[in-house]
Amino acid sequence: MARTPAGTPDNPQGGERFNEERATYTVRGSDQPDLQAGAEVIRDTVRTLPSRPGVYRMQDARGEVLYVGKARVLRNRVANYVQWERLPIRLQRMVSQTRSMTIVTTNSEAEALLLEAQLIKRFRPAYNVLLRDDKSFPFILLRSDHEFPRIMKHRGARKAKGNYYGPFASAGSVNTTINALQKLFLLRSCTDSFFSRRDRPCLLYQIKRCSAPCVGRIDEAGYAELVQEAKDFLGGKSSAVQRKIEAQMAEAAETLDFERAAMLRDRLRAATFIQGSQAINAEGLDSADIFALANRNGQIGVQAFFIRGGQNWGHRAFFPTHTEGLSEEEVLQSFLTQFYEEVPPARTILVDRELPERELLAEAFREGAGGKVEISIPQRGSRRRLMEQATRNAVEALDRRLAERGTQAKIMRELAEFLELPDVPQRIEVYDNSHIQGTKALGAMVVAGPEGFLKNQYRKFNIKSAQTNDDFAMMREVMTRRFGRVQEEDPERTSGTWPDLVLIDGGKGQMSAVKDALEELGIEDVNLIAIAKGPHHGREGREVFHFPDGREKMLPVNSPLLFHLQRLRDEVHRYVIGAHRDKRSRAITASPLDEIPGIGPARKRALLLHFGTAGKVRAASLEDLQRAPGVSAAVAQTIYDFYHPGG
Repeated sequence: MARTPAGTPDNPQGGERFNEERATYTVRGSDQPDLQAGAEVIRDTVRTLPSRPGVYRMQDARGEVLYVGKARVLRNRVANYVQWERLPIRLQRMVSQTRSMTIVTTNSEAEALLLEAQLIKRFRPAYNVLLRDDKSFPFILLRSDHEFPRIMKHRGARKAKGNYYGPFASAGSVNTTINALQKLFLLRSCTDSFFSRRDRPCLLYQIKRCSAPCVGRIDEAGYAELVQEAKDFLGGKSSAVQRKIEAQMAEAAETLDFERAAMLRDRLRAATFIQGSQAINAEGLDSADIFALANRNGQIGVQAFFIRGGQNWGHRAFFPTHTEGLSEEEVLQSFLTQFYEEVPPARTILVDRELPERELLAEAFREGAGGKVEISIPQRGSRRRLMEQATRNAVEALDRRLAERGTQAKIMRELAEFLELPDVPQRIEVYDNSHIQGTKALGAMVVAGPEGFLKNQYRKFNIKSAQTNDDFAMMREVMTRRFGRVQEEDPERTSGTWPDLVLIDGGKGQMSAVKDALEELGIEDVNLIAIAKGPHHGREGREVFHFPDGREKMLPVNSPLLFHLQRLRDEVHRYVIGAHRDKRSRAITASPLDEIPGIGPARKRALLLHFGTAGKVRAASLEDLQRAPGVSAAVAQTIYDFYHPGG
């Protein structure tokens, strides 16, 4: 049962696996909620449904997905929504907004469960439990596409060849582990290009964190032995690896090879550090994930512990949303299906309560885990103690979350009052730009909501029109592009992409530029505020807030609201400066050959090796280009025409 990549469920690999049948019905008239109209749409759809597994989507009058559900028998499951008077209030609201449905049939209920998780992640429906977490999990990757494999931190799709170890709860835990593993196994962490250019060992060799295979200080067989030890250690055989190092250290001491004995002693200390840094005792567990749920007045928190190779690789708290009207068991089951949509499941999954479809979940997770998956509730012994610890952590994390939300809600009310807003803002957009004397200019937008920063909605803008050192012109361009696009895509302001507050980093000039840009677009009802450093910023941390009508306000230096607004401003600073640094780095390493259509990395490398520089490629005749290795007559003609458009 191959999994369909997230984000592509409408065009899955293998037409025999999923079959999407569109049953869309357009309802004329009002878009207001109407139970009778929604039930009629569902009733018409039921008539076309097969008696087989699949996934159904309910959509409103605009085509927005309201709900994604899976079924063992589509006809029976969807027919339940027709009897709307028996549904809870939450589902009655959903039916009243339904104006069309989309059906996807699958080969099994397990496939339907996996597809349901993919679609929920893609569409973020309003009536599904949502795992709101925009941070991908970091892994340790031990690559296998080089004779001297590299150890590195990895996020995102697991496309590179090699062994992946994770997930880790945070980047910090990965970095700490990699540093210790470098000391323990002396594996290289440098890029392949850096590795190929070395003619003497780098600093990591001097501080005993690399075996310097780049300059032959260790041969391929010796390095392969270190790699295998690292795989054994990360795979759960840490005790065997430690015993082997202890034996080697004793042997070196007996032969009076004290330098080697000292090196092995340091490696042994690194192994002890990794095992000693575990926050919980994972004895008796090889590979397991532990989940405990806490509930405070309808607010749900889920605590996850990750155990791999008998080692604790961290823990993280999650706070799923849209949980109203659902049982705790249903929330936890929906959470698990979405959590494992991208993260490979552990072979053992421990939960703190019975799940409605535990066996179905285990079957669906089987392929991602590479074998049978056990989902169980621990009853006694070390597993039960681990679950109790996870439960305590879940309760404490949820209590902290609620306390922070209470404080955050108070700050947001103060924000609305101080900035004279009609209501507490649900979406705040913060803007800034970065450049060096007008070159490589870049604008940036960060977005914040009541729950914090929405990093998946951050945007960068390559400044095109403003070629001089003109901050005001740059800000005008960013505003024109941002609001021109949202005005075109969502003129009715119903999608939630219009800001309730725009915060600009700057003073009166930036405020005037933004105001003029929005007025040219016919937009006069967006709340604007500019934050500028005050006259005593260096000494007191004061900020001046500029209003569109020319008024200015300040906050006390110890105001929590001031700290919150400074945090918003500092986040856009961080984002735009980092993006600008990346843009400059790409420009430094860019080649004129990159602009030639059809010239990829391999041909570019061949041309540079043959001619020496990009300038010599430009000056080469057509005959010289044709003699370059790997360059066909057609490609040579393309290169020549690019540099000599006149013939």
